[in-house]
Formats: sequence, structure tokens, C-alpha cells
Amino acid sequence: MPAERLAAVIDPAGGARPLLDPDASPRPVDGPAPPAGAVVLLEGARVLETLAPPGSAKAALYALAARRGLDPVFPAAVRAEVAALERDPSIDDPALVDRTDLPFVTIDGATSRDLDQALFIAPEGAGHVVHYALADASHYCRPGTALFDEALRRGASFYLPGLMIPMLPRALSEGLVSLNPEVERRALSFVMRLDAEGRVRETRVERARIRSRAKLDWGGVQAFYDGGPGFGAAIDASLEALAEVGRRRMALAEARGVVRYRRSEVAVKLAGAEGLRFVVLQDVRRPVERYNEQLSLLCNVEGAKRLEAAADDAEPNGFVEPIFRVHPAPDAARLADFEAMLDALVESHDLDPAVWRWRRDEGRPLAAYLDALPREGRLGRLARAVHRQAVMVNVRSVFQTEAAGHHGVGAEVYARFSAPMREIVGVYLHLELAEALRGEGRRDEALRERVVKKANSSKHLQRALTHEANRLVLDQVFARAEAEGGELAGTVMGLARGKVYVLLDEPPIDVKVYLRHQKRFAEAPLEMDPHGTTLRSGDRTLCRLGDAVRVRVRGKDAERDRWILTLVP
Repeated sequence: MPAERLAAVIDPAGGARPLLDPDASPRPVDGPAPPAGAVVLLEGARVLETLAPPGSAKAALYALAARRGLDPVFPAAVRAEVAALERDPSIDDPALVDRTDLPFVTIDGATSRDLDQALFIAPEGAGHVVHYALADASHYCRPGTALFDEALRRGASFYLPGLMIPMLPRALSEGLVSLNPEVERRALSFVMRLDAEGRVRETRVERARIRSRAKLDWGGVQAFYDGGPGFGAAIDASLEALAEVGRRRMALAEARGVVRYRRSEVAVKLAGAEGLRFVVLQDVRRPVERYNEQLSLLCNVEGAKRLEAAADDAEPNGFVEPIFRVHPAPDAARLADFEAMLDALVESHDLDPAVWRWRRDEGRPLAAYLDALPREGRLGRLARAVHRQAVMVNVRSVFQTEAAGHHGVGAEVYARFSAPMREIVGVYLHLELAEALRGEGRRDEALRERVVKKANSSKHLQRALTHEANRLVLDQVFARAEAEGGELAGTVMGLARGKVYVLLDEPPIDVKVYLRHQKRFAEAPLEMDPHGTTLRSGDRTLCRLGDAVRVRVRGKDAERDRWILTLVP
């Protein structure tokens, strides 16, 4: 059994306090200790690695994760099981269908190491046959093992800027299970035959052995689509087929009224060799990412259908126990409020009603309305605010055991198969589907309920982590702005409940301007219209939804731990 390890923070006296238990007594450290405040990996009294230097942004993120109970280190029992799996990875399992002749590739971020999806697509008549292979984490992470128990305890991999706390040990998620290039790997593969319009004619699921030919990244594949160099005849043909299938599936989604909101990807990164500060990068999603997304969604829909059918066909005691991702449609009251807000917006901005008004009963899908709004200049800024308000009309999706529709993707039934190394629900669903394929399984309602509960709480935790990480970034941004006496530009994205929501231009992060702070510097009483489109100060319009504004940093409210921000008149 491997020795126990833990993450710790070096104490000023030279010892090390466990990161997850900062009130514990410091542990002794062999040899010269790293500087006080450094985050280290300990094995016994030995420092194996310095994880973050003292005072760095990365050290702050480790502390943030620890406050939420997230441990970067796995127990010794888990590491022992991983070592045994590495010695016997079951790649030569005779039950696997041999697909190593197909030129699969992975497409992911340039720095990604946990590669859980690989694809190969070929024309078939007027349609296509799609092979979409998912990493077979469930073969290694099985109920009754320390590895599964730990994965269920964690629930998911959690992401912070420059720091990921994985659900599975990296030796699996970046090694044995990951669909790395030029090595044979186990996969749960969806083989889907599509017609000339991109509709599914047939789906078969198989446990297969594959060999990815290359690790491609979004930028490189998009450059190929834009006329750049290719990757070899077989791979290039598959990528061309991916683009065609992606466009056909997107057209079908638009025909179903699925809304595609205007929003770019915002990523907070660590700058400097030691992660001493934060930077924010903004990147509009490339077409290749949307094409791949369509395959991922299709796989999740087809997998959900298979599990729903298998559960319906099972004996009364039931062997197949699915979990579905359910997203209810917005209710009538929310949509009515959205329509009223648009009416008020037309009046406040003196807009063309034919372009900016929308009515459910006029037969125009919300997706078509939003897509037709302007994209550039002042009106483009206003359109982004309208898209944000449309997003707010939606309710959040949840995991549950009963099948129901997913409004966001326009599917009658949906499940999360596509993240088997990063979500416990993915591991569980792969197990259930494998049991359905074999026509066997065991009933365990208690386990399913635990997975559902953990899957939902993990989503909440990731949102909270993202919010707290953004606060660290904003502390850095606001402190600099206050010191320099400067102002920050942005767009008003919402007005509600005593706040003005502003999306900064740089960095592109949301901030809240509290009206209680604004009142201190206002020349007249503040008044907001009931639809959240206009804020007035006396007879003067202070801001409207969609307006370009400037925000001034006026120090910090120590009592509430909030920065004092005001809109510049």
C-alpha cells in the first residue's frame, strides 16, 4: 500500500499545516522547508513537490478549493488500485470490438490532457456514419472499489484558473483512460447512421478497442477548415465530414427552435511562470467547436433513448436505472415578463418595433428573433444585453431519475454520457448502458439516488467556485483601478433588485453596481422602471439596458466585503 500523502501549507515556523485542516498542528518537514505560505505535496514528512509559491494567485486558488473541501491528493487505497489497473489495463479483452483500423482523432484544447472523446466520420450514401468513441472510465471505476467511492465523494472534476481538482487520478484521466494518440484504449463507442439531412436512422453502441491517430486542437482544425494545412488524407476526409454533419445538425436544431445565444468563451488564466497574477482571455467559439458539440449532444440524446427503452423493457424488478438531464421550458409568466421588457426597451431606446419586439403568439420562434438582431456597433451591444435577458428567462437543468425533455437542446430525452472522466454521472451512465448491452445488471436505487444528488450538488459547487475565482480576479482589477484613479468601461446587461449588472469590456467579467452605493453620490433620488430597462436620477436618465457605461471604483465596503462601484454620470 502506498504511503499517505496530503497537500499542506508551509507554516512560518517551518512545519506544514494540512491544506484541508488549517487549524491542525503543524507537521514536521524533513530538510530545509520551502518558504512560508508555499503549498506543497507531503508524503510523511518529505516534501515531494511545491504546488504553488507563497503569495501567488495559484496559492490563493488552492486555499479557495480547500475551503470547499476539495482535495488535490487521492487516498493511498485509490493509488494502489490505480497501480494495479496500470499493470493489467484489459486492453486485450476479447469482448471488445476491434476498431483500431479506423482513423479516430481527438479534438480538444491545445493543453488538454484528459481526452474523453474521439471521432471518425465517413460518408454513407447521401448521409454519414458517425463513430463517436467515449473513454471507457466505467470499466476501471466500478462500484465496490475505493476508486469509485472516491469518485462519488468528489462528484466531478472542478475547474479553477490554472488549477483542476480531478475526479479521477491523473494516472487514469490523463493516462490509462484518456484517448491519447498512438496507443490502444478502451472506449464506449456510439455508431450512428445519419440520413441526408442529418437525422438518425440507426444507432448501435459497442465496447471497442480504438487507436487515436492524432491529438488535434480547435485552432488547428479551424485553420484547416479556413484553408490551412491538413493532417493526412484519411483524417482530412473525416474532418470534412464532421463539418457537413455539424452544419446539418445545427440546421435541424434551428428548425426545432433551439436558441443559440451570442456569447463568447471567457477564460481566466494564471500569468507568469509561478502563477503570480490573473489574466482574462476572451475567445469567440469557433465553428469546429460547434460541430463537435452537435456530435456530443447527439450522443447524449441517443444514449438516453437507449437507456429509457432498456428500462421500459426490463423485468418488474428492473436492471437498468437511468439518470436523465432535464431542462424545463420557461413558463408563461417568465416569457410574458420578457415580452414586456422588450416593449419598454423599444420605448426607452426609440427602437424599430418590427426588429426589437417579440410575441409568442405571432408564430416567430425566439431563436429566429434573437438571431436577427444587429451584431455591430451600439445596437450590437444592445442586442447582447437582450440575449443575456433571454438567457435569464430559462430555468436551470437538473439531474433526475424520471425521463423528461431538455428544452435547451430541443430533445425529448437527454443524458450526460460525454464526460465520463469528469462527472460521476457519466461513469454511472456508462455502467448502466454496458449492463443494458449485456442484458444484465443489478438493482441499486440507493446508489442511483446518491449519484443524482452528487451530480446536482457538483453543478452548484462549480458555479460557486467560478464566482469566487472571478472575485479574486476582480479584486486584482479593482485594486489597480482604484490606485490609478481610473474607470472601467462596460455594458449594462440587467437592472433588478437594487443592482445594475454590468459586463466589463476588459476584462469581460460581470460586476454588480449596488444602488445603495450609487445613492451616496447621486444628485437626486434613484428610480428604476418596473421592467428593468431604465435607471433615472431625478429627471435624468442614468443608464438603460444595453447602454455603454463607465464604472468608477471608490474603495471597498469592509463590512460587506464588497467593492464600492458607481456609474459615472
